[in-house]
Amino acid sequence: MYNLFVAVLAYLIGSVSFAVIVSAFMGLDDPRSYGSGNPGATNVLRSGNKKAAILTLIGDAFKGWLAVWLAAHFGPRYGLGDAAVALAAIAVFLGHLYPVFFRFKGGKGVATAAGVLLAVNPILGVATLATWVIVAFFTRYSSLAALAAAVFAPLYYVFMFGPRIVALAILAMSVLLFWRHRANISKLIAGKESRIGEKKAAGAGK
Repeated sequence: MYNLFVAVLAYLIGSVSFAVIVSAFMGLDDPRSYGSGNPGATNVLRSGNKKAAILTLIGDAFKGWLAVWLAAHFGPRYGLGDAAVALAAIAVFLGHLYPVFFRFKGGKGVATAAGVLLAVNPILGVATLATWVIVAFFTRYSSLAALAAAVFAPLYYVFMFGPRIVALAILAMSVLLFWRHRANISKLIAGKESRIGEKKAAGAGK
């Protein structure tokens, strides 16, 4: 019963779309209406408003961190362990991808996944973020950096802690992240993927 509560609460936390909320609060266009159509920090950056993109990034990462931290911090007093942490991780991620508050049309989960990993273990989170930063710096492709980080995140966890149940949640997030980036993968192969910081293009497809 407690595990179900953890999953539902984490999913609802994940369903809060900071890209949409921040953009509306700052008087910007809905991020679902331009660029990739993705309600995430990278697409918000295409509006030209760096502050909005940063706030979106922080908000999406924070909700991932919060859901897992709550499960890890309060779970033990109710007899909950790694299974609850794993449930919180995958549920908050699914909430971001398919938010109940926004007709189940969410982002791709990169920032939220980063928050999850930081809550699971700060070193794990930093190592994965470093992977993203290195790839993004040299290629200027946010999607490629996210895919690289998704590959290494479960490997980092297993190397640090062994094949525990949380590793399965991280692996599931990585698979979902690849699925959500399938259009980006096609564009990368075709050489048509947008680079970090490019301005929005009206009517651009996903």
